[in-house]
Order: sequence, then structure tokens, then C-alpha cells
Amino acid sequence: MNAYIAKLVAQRIALGLLLIFLVSIMIFLGTQILPGDVAQAILGQTATPESLANLREELGLNASATERYFSWLTGILHGDLGTSLSNGRDIASAISERLGNTLFLASWAALISVPLAIILGLVSVLYRGRWPDKVISAATLSAISVPEFMMSYILMYYVAVQLGWAPSVAMLNDRMSLLEKLHAISLPIAVLVMVVLAHMMRMTRAALLNVMQSAYIETAELKGIRRSAVIWRHAFPNSIAPIVNVVMLNMAYLVVGVVVVEVVFVYPGMGQYLVDHVSKRDVPVVQACGLIFAAVYIFLNMVADIVSILANPRLRHPK
Repeated sequence: MNAYIAKLVAQRIALGLLLIFLVSIMIFLGTQILPGDVAQAILGQTATPESLANLREELGLNASATERYFSWLTGILHGDLGTSLSNGRDIASAISERLGNTLFLASWAALISVPLAIILGLVSVLYRGRWPDKVISAATLSAISVPEFMMSYILMYYVAVQLGWAPSVAMLNDRMSLLEKLHAISLPIAVLVMVVLAHMMRMTRAALLNVMQSAYIETAELKGIRRSAVIWRHAFPNSIAPIVNVVMLNMAYLVVGVVVVEVVFVYPGMGQYLVDHVSKRDVPVVQACGLIFAAVYIFLNMVADIVSILANPRLRHPK
């Protein structure tokens, strides 16, 4: 790695850390300007002024917003996400279990969707303008057009209720084997795969077609090299950077954007955990979940930028 690449990578990492810091400020301010009183929401309408004042003092609500923000940020830097207001449980321990479930769901969806999207993108470019390309494009456009919740309910009705092939509620427990867990989450995986597969496949196709217009691709085709070999040996390696970018963006979506799917299938992940505590106005949980989602999204985008830098031959082999 030359000095220029190292500088670019360091800049991307510094920018990512700065973005997380700025997002933490926005999340904190967003939860503070919400209407209503946290203490009143916890104790109810029958609470006395004395009990409300004591609870505000206990929660630190009487301190200034700046003091509360830096106290919250300091706790996060030390691994302390706070305590849930609704049940008094440590947020970090609760989130660790929920985050593991979300990552389990997202990882299996990624293992299926990423290779399949790349293969379909290659096939679509190989048979451009012919029936395989048209079928793949029509199917992906249809998948993009259908919202996740509608797709979830359609699969739940036909696959779970009518056919009985999979459970309609994705519940997990520690006693289940890997195959039992995969069977339990088969419908959420199917929904996530269909959603992200369409985006990744179309972006893979677009990146490959952009490279296929290059002069060296025309030269390779004029030499009589088979089109499949041209695509695999020449076009695909030079399309890695944009493909990695779209893959990372969709991986971020799998972790961050699973809220709707988790709620529909009652899956015990981060999205369901966040929605449950939003309804209870549990501000520390909302802040912690929001920051974790933002950090995951920023981190994966940062990885995509770094991979794009490292994959750029002009930067790796400067003249």
C-alpha cells in the first residue's frame, strides 16, 4: 500500500468516525425534542408532582442537554448503553442478544442473495436483449415494486397458511438446531433476499454493461475470445468497485432496514426491540438502537469506500 492510498484510507476512517459523532448528536437531539414528559409517561397521569420531581432527578433530566449528552456519550465509549426505563434491564445485554438474532437473519439472507445477484447479473449481460435478460429484468423490477410488508403478508398467507411449508411467526430459542432455526426464519429470509437481490442484480448488470463499452473489451471481442470469457476475465474484475459498493449498501440495509420484516414476522431482533420500546417511550433504548443502526450503516459504507480505493488499479499502480 503506497502512501497516497494509506492517506485516502485514513481519511475515510476519520470521516466515518466524524459521521458517527454527528449522528449521535442528531439522535440525542431528536429524542429530546419529542413531545411529552418521560417521567410522566413512566409514572402515569396519576403521579404526584413530588414523585415526578424525584424521578426526573433520578433520571438526570434536570441537568442541561449538553451535560446529559456528554454523560450518555461517555457511557457509550465505556460500553454502557444505559438502563431501560420500561423494565430496568441493562440495554447492552438486551441488545447483544437481539443484535445477534438480526445478524443471523441478515447473514443468511446475504449468503443467498449476494452470489445469486452476481450470477444473475453475469447471465443477464451474457444474454443481453434475449429472453433470459428480459425474464431476469422483469422479475427484479417486480420485486423492487412490491413493498416488503406486502411481500411478507403474501408469502405468509400462501406459503405458511395455505401450504403449511413454513411457520408464519419466526420464533427462535437456544434449544433449536441450525436446520430448525433456518426453517423458522425461512419466510423472512425469502422476503429479504427478494428485496436486496433485485437491487444488487440490476446494479451488477449496469456496472458490467458500463465496462463492456470500453475499448479493451471491444479489442478482446475482435480477437475472437468467447463473450463469456470476456465478461468473466475482463469486464467483471474491472467492475468490482461499483459492485462492492452496491453489495455493501444492501448489506447495510439487511441489518438496518429489517424493522418491517421483523415486526411482520414477530422476529426477536433489533427492529422488533426498537419498535416495542418506541411505543413505551423508552428513550435510552431508542437512542442506543438508533446509534447502533447508524454505526453499522456508516461502517459498511466506509468498508465499501476502502475496498473501492484498494481495487482501483490507477491508485495501486500509479505512474
